[in-house]
Amino acid sequence: MARIVVIAGEPSGDVLGASFIESARRLYPDATFEGIAGPAMREAGCKVWFDCQDLAVMGLFEVLRHLPRLLRIKREVERRLLADPPDVLLGIDAPDFNLRIEKMARKAGIPTVHYVCPSVWAWRESRVKVLRKACDHILCLLPFEPAFLAGHGIKGEFVGHPLADEISGDVDQAQARQQLGISGSKVLTLMPGSRSGEVQRVAPELIRTAAWLNERVTDFSVVVPIARAELRPEIEKQFQTLAPDVQVLFLDGQAHDAIAAGDAVLLVSGTAALEVMLLKRPMVVAYKLSAPSYYVARFLQAVGLFRAKYMSLPNLLADRPLVSEFLQAEVAAPAMGQELMSLLEPGLHRDELVNEFAALGEQLRCSAGVRSAEAVLRAAGLKP
Repeated sequence: MARIVVIAGEPSGDVLGASFIESARRLYPDATFEGIAGPAMREAGCKVWFDCQDLAVMGLFEVLRHLPRLLRIKREVERRLLADPPDVLLGIDAPDFNLRIEKMARKAGIPTVHYVCPSVWAWRESRVKVLRKACDHILCLLPFEPAFLAGHGIKGEFVGHPLADEISGDVDQAQARQQLGISGSKVLTLMPGSRSGEVQRVAPELIRTAAWLNERVTDFSVVVPIARAELRPEIEKQFQTLAPDVQVLFLDGQAHDAIAAGDAVLLVSGTAALEVMLLKRPMVVAYKLSAPSYYVARFLQAVGLFRAKYMSLPNLLADRPLVSEFLQAEVAAPAMGQELMSLLEPGLHRDELVNEFAALGEQLRCSAGVRSAEAVLRAAGLKP
């Protein structure tokens, strides 16, 4: 029997963890799984120590506010690992938390695998030293990352992304609209984020953008998939205050259907951009940190510790600005609305984006769940 501890730091990590667990069970039926998980991993059979939402904190100063709770979780996880060492520890994303746990575990003789390479190629390259100490193996979502890691003496493996395996082929927009009961001829899918901080900071301007479009686009409507039920009252209140005349449909989850139904998508930067890309929908991406975190990021950029050219996954994969990104003060209704106007209508620009998204999706479509499971089982000394 193999015992595997998995630590997922947020909803996107929960999706990766569930895909891994399902594949690992098929390869090694006697394996057991426990750790920090969300609903998807729980459904896949993971025994939950803490909910992954407990680690989903974004921004330097936001982390400081939640630090006592995060430290309590860290101490308890370390205690469990040392008291009953697993065959392997898999940390999924959440590098600020997971790499510290993995470093301790590796020092104690527990094999460690980190899933989702931290963006060391973009900022704070010095963190590769931490990766070397913490990780026996790193599973990469982006094709260019293993070569970068190899240049620093770290073992990395490109495994693709399970979302790409799950989402393939064309989606039927008419069918999605019929299922959701959407009748508007021009539909904007608005995705305000999965964290309360994002909803407070970024969602108001996204909603103002919907109101701006509503004044200029005939037969316009909006569909909003809400990532977490507890965010719904705040999002609905913002719409009532900022866009009372917009025809809007709120959904509990159902992001896939909402994206498929839309002509274009306006979203907060994150893993959702990958799902939109795989469903081949034109998008505009907004990204906004709290003011203190933003000034820290600007400082890091000024001293050469932050070198990322892009924030959204489609642009990182393409290594060019396929998708319009609006950052910090640029997150403003008129500018984002103007860009979306051109995406809501059929045309050459839209067709080119769809073709580019299809090609990028094929790069990521390589049985990520199976490849990640094989790599983790190898690290545990188990033969799948």
